[in-house]
Amino acid sequence: MTGAFTLDRFQLEAISALDEGRSVLVAAPTGSGKTVVAEAAIDIALHSGGKVFYTTPIKALSNQKYADLVRRLGAERVGLLTGDNSVNGDAPVVVMTTEVLRNMLYAASRALDDLHYVVLDEVHYLQDAYRGPVWEEVIIGLPPMVRLVCLSATVSNADELGSWLEAVRGATTTIVETERPVDLHPLYLVGDRASEREHLLPILVDGRPNPDGERFDTDPRLPRAARNAKFKVAKRFFTPRRIETVERLRDEDLLPAIYFIFSRNACDDAMAAARDTGLRLTDPSERVRIVQIIEQAVAGLSDADLDVLGYDLWAEALAMGIASHHAGLIPAFKEAAERCFTEGLVKVVFATETLALGINMPARSVVIEKLSKYNGDTHEFLTPGEFTQLTGRAGRRGIDETGYAVILWSPFSSFEQVATLAASRSFPLRSSFRPTYNMAANLVRRYDRADAMALLGQSFAQFQADRELVSMQRRLLDDQRHRDDLLVRATCELGDATAFADLHDRARSERRHRADGRVAIERSLSLLRPGDVIDVPDADDSSAATRLAVISVAYRARGAIRVRGVDTAGGLHHVEPRTVSEPIRSADNLELPSPYAPHDPGFLDETARRLAACTTPALVPTVRQPSRWERLVAEVEAHPVHACPDREAHLDAQRTLTKLDREIATANRRLTKRSGSVVRRFEAVLDVLSSLGFVREWELTESGERLAQTYHECDLLVALALDDGVFDGLDTAATAGVAAALTYEERRPDSAPKVSFPTATLRRRFERLERLWHTVNRAEKERGLPQMRAPDGGFVTLAHGWAAGRELGWLLEDSDMSGGDFVRNTKLTIDLLRQVATAAPDLGTRTRAGAAADALFRGVVATEATSLTEVNEVEEP
Repeated sequence: MTGAFTLDRFQLEAISALDEGRSVLVAAPTGSGKTVVAEAAIDIALHSGGKVFYTTPIKALSNQKYADLVRRLGAERVGLLTGDNSVNGDAPVVVMTTEVLRNMLYAASRALDDLHYVVLDEVHYLQDAYRGPVWEEVIIGLPPMVRLVCLSATVSNADELGSWLEAVRGATTTIVETERPVDLHPLYLVGDRASEREHLLPILVDGRPNPDGERFDTDPRLPRAARNAKFKVAKRFFTPRRIETVERLRDEDLLPAIYFIFSRNACDDAMAAARDTGLRLTDPSERVRIVQIIEQAVAGLSDADLDVLGYDLWAEALAMGIASHHAGLIPAFKEAAERCFTEGLVKVVFATETLALGINMPARSVVIEKLSKYNGDTHEFLTPGEFTQLTGRAGRRGIDETGYAVILWSPFSSFEQVATLAASRSFPLRSSFRPTYNMAANLVRRYDRADAMALLGQSFAQFQADRELVSMQRRLLDDQRHRDDLLVRATCELGDATAFADLHDRARSERRHRADGRVAIERSLSLLRPGDVIDVPDADDSSAATRLAVISVAYRARGAIRVRGVDTAGGLHHVEPRTVSEPIRSADNLELPSPYAPHDPGFLDETARRLAACTTPALVPTVRQPSRWERLVAEVEAHPVHACPDREAHLDAQRTLTKLDREIATANRRLTKRSGSVVRRFEAVLDVLSSLGFVREWELTESGERLAQTYHECDLLVALALDDGVFDGLDTAATAGVAAALTYEERRPDSAPKVSFPTATLRRRFERLERLWHTVNRAEKERGLPQMRAPDGGFVTLAHGWAAGRELGWLLEDSDMSGGDFVRNTKLTIDLLRQVATAAPDLGTRTRAGAAADALFRGVVATEATSLTEVNEVEEP
């Protein structure tokens, strides 16, 4: 299981917890060996005949993990399920993206049978704004008996995350490892016009900021006032140039290195500059191997496509040991760079943050050019967590004794900021969970309202806001599961056990009061009203009675009731529970004199006269009737369940069930009062769906069923488009174009080119999409919900042309889109088309959507590659 090496302390603790049947959360630095814990869970499950699902955040990581496990376990025991691949899905070990598992849960898939463990790799990804909520959906929704192996980068609130897992999943052990397998040594590189070479110095000395670093914040030749100006751009010091930085790393024996630059164009420019200056970092034998890897990676691409993608210059740089890496490259190019780097052939990779997510590409050094990056609107300073993620690649276990993080001088950050970031250990994980329209539809389809609310209340977001509330939700779910068990025990084949238990309990209750019938008598008196005619039996002779007209019904101290009446002679009588032995019933009703004056003698005389004129027969029985208790006992004995040998067990279960129902109702009332933003947002989302006809009285409509099958960022807009027929009556290429309008999002909206459409029909369909979006937009605004992004026509023409068979060069010739973006957006369009091919109400539309997906899956899009990164980063302007 573990190979011929000694396990670390945290690995032994985690495996011990698994042996005890507990879930585990392992938070440890990159490259520390967390995967060993997952492998132990796999071995335990296989030994006991169970199954394991290994989930990752992106398809490429799933591909990588699948290959690793096939080498370890054999192809027959490992499967792969992603949006692009389905291989051996019934295997005992299946690798998949987290979204695939979420969809299985909502579909109640039989694949979940015999599932013992789920490995959630990169679980800290749950803070991702868009895809993060999927992790929480999975953690909350998995069957209770499934144990989790959660693998996370080091976060400063791992104990909080572990406490949440304990609250929602049961017994969980949290193991935190803070020591890196290879020490990290942060360095500061400063260009100096007064020196022949750059200054390279440690950022920290004995864990504290290096006092020598502050001198680089200002120029000593400037006047004192200028030197003290914070963040003053110094004239003497400058950011080291990229080529000189790489050469300095080579001279200091700090290669191979990942050089992080938060701009795609800048990565390509840096690679081109290094290539054009003749910076050769490989020997002849390494260049031969690089060429082999390149040819394998691009074997499925045509010469024409390679020309469009700038293959020759890219391959030339790679052969020199230099690469760029970002989401704008096609998967084949990224795969070749990754393989060359992991084999030690490429010595420097100029990369965006695509290489920072769980990729097995360690280097001796990482370089961070600047400590801020563009988020789509502004430049933001790196968080400690982002800094740690980037520097986690520094240091190769078993090769390097020390890894190096080289931070370049910048006029926009002081040395104090650099040192604070390098020394920081504070990077808390925050939940990004929020109910989506698809999530709401699936909750309505699978759960009743109480269970759905309870599930939402168990989110990590709710836990961080109110821990006690999540614990209450957990207890409520446990009570509801207990209720299901009680229902089974309370069921009797002979008859309605619930009705029998109700009869039995009513008889028991009546028996407690039958000695004097006080409860029944009090109730009968409380029902009387002024004007009622009653017959009150004599105490000594039950066959005789006094007829009275009720003139008042009053409640005295401590709730005692007293009825005041007048007889036919005008005499006053007081009737109380203690003065009668049987319940009193009204025999008739008189119209009392007006005005109503119960203490006036004239009023009493007139009432007596009217009573004497009443001819209604007396209600006093001459033969004793069975008491209420006796009648109930007879009903109990006549009920078919009374003859069941398990009668007492049924009764006990029914009584426990009644008590539990009261507790559940009380808990739901308390939870409703304390429900946080998650539940409130869900209610708002549900209200939108109700207003648009997707949900009716906690039931999905036909439109709602389609929404439940739509997994997409713009899920509600897609479902509305299907209802509105936006996809209907189009040819294959136009169908692809409509789908592209729903999947594409311009990364640079301020500098985006003007959108054009290949046909007038597509323009009209796009305008219909915009009208539907405005409908959603208004509904969201009215309820204070975040706005769904609008459809975007920026990829419509390219998708339409590619589906129609156009060549890549023809499509990209006048476009600013990179080859990698073209492939990624085409795959997103294919994914949506496959959903439309399943969910569209029109058969012709389903057929054409499938045909459009097939038409798009060709050439550079269909080329198999196992690139390790699929992150959609934001490019700087």
